[in-house]
Amino acid sequence: MKIVVIGGTGLIGSKLINKLRAHGHEAVAAAPGTGVNAVTGEGLAEVLTGATVVVDVSNAPQREDTAVLKFFATSTRNLLDSERTAAVRHHVVLSVVGSERLLESGYIRAKIVQENLINGSSIPYSIVRATQFYESLKDIADFSTDGNKVRLPSALIQPIAADDVARVVGQIAIGPPANGTVEVGGPERFRLDELVRQAFAAWKDPREVVTDPHGRYYDIDVKERTLVPEDNARHGTIRFEEWLAQRAEQIPQSAA
Repeated sequence: MKIVVIGGTGLIGSKLINKLRAHGHEAVAAAPGTGVNAVTGEGLAEVLTGATVVVDVSNAPQREDTAVLKFFATSTRNLLDSERTAAVRHHVVLSVVGSERLLESGYIRAKIVQENLINGSSIPYSIVRATQFYESLKDIADFSTDGNKVRLPSALIQPIAADDVARVVGQIAIGPPANGTVEVGGPERFRLDELVRQAFAAWKDPREVVTDPHGRYYDIDVKERTLVPEDNARHGTIRFEEWLAQRAEQIPQSAA
């Protein structure tokens, strides 16, 4: 089966390519660096020739609201148009758990526009909403850093390893279209502030995590269950402690 992965050279995409190829599929990494640009349309017709499935795990290169919306809306329209011409039978996209609860974020609003475009197309699809990646924890902490303090709420969070995300997305890609949304989260739930404290201890990061009921997540006000999936979600298998141990030699530098 030929599976084209849009954003196939990124964090999730590169892992997904390897997993699909290991299972005998013809997985093609499509990204600007490989001559395929979903925003301009460059290379789409060629790379989609003979493809059965398209998986979109691409991400906007800029986070300004207007730029993000333009990226996701334009690239998704171009993909869907090209897929119809190529008779692609399954469109899979990676999105975010709790999007409808995170509407303060322009990025999330753009992802919802993307989801609506896919839902309204004639192409069978699966929307995979994932929780926050373990790999994003440092960015979450850095965003809430003020001097040597990191102010975070104690909201629940159920983070997941990028390897697990790639595995589940791969399973969905080779299966029948859901024609709906599938949620995936990590195997454990934490309090956001405690999770970052645990990470800092492993990374020997000297910053102090302050539990702040008014603290925000990427400048978004979150409630107790804003960031966690529904009870029927799929789950990853890599526990946070295991992930930390695997990356003991890749300790991120402190932002302090």
